[in-house]
Amino acid sequence: MDITRIGPDDWQMFREVRLASLSESPGAFGSRHADWVDAPEQQWRSRLTTVPLTLLAHDGTGLVGVVSGQPVGEHEVELISMWVAPAARGAGVARELIDAVVDWAAGQRRSTFLMVRSDNTRARRAYERAGFVDTGVPEGWPTDQPPENRMELRP
Repeated sequence: MDITRIGPDDWQMFREVRLASLSESPGAFGSRHADWVDAPEQQWRSRLTTVPLTLLAHDGTGLVGVVSGQPVGEHEVELISMWVAPAARGAGVARELIDAVVDWAAGQRRSTFLMVRSDNTRARRAYERAGFVDTGVPEGWPTDQPPENRMELRP
């Protein structure tokens, strides 16, 4: 397994894995496949500029995962947009991607948290195995949106 940090010049690789993630797991993300499928090159480059950490997982067959990290405030990094290809699930890809974001955050002396759909049991278990604690759906969560649980990495 190889984890690679990418930037704006790698937009085509990011496009490939992001569209695959939005197509395969449409309910797991805030974005929709339709929002991105016809996006111009500049939109892809912009996403890789405004979100400072995006990592791709490669195995011998190609791209099998993606994750990003976004600083929030002065003390936290939010792990966002994580996806592992169905054929690679259960092989440790998720853990490697999670650990890479956590290490990046720790290098900035920031803690890591994430939001995950309450009904995404498999993802929640993966985050728990990586040391995250489920703190529940935040108070005041919008009633017109599917509930998401906040999970925090605890030392």
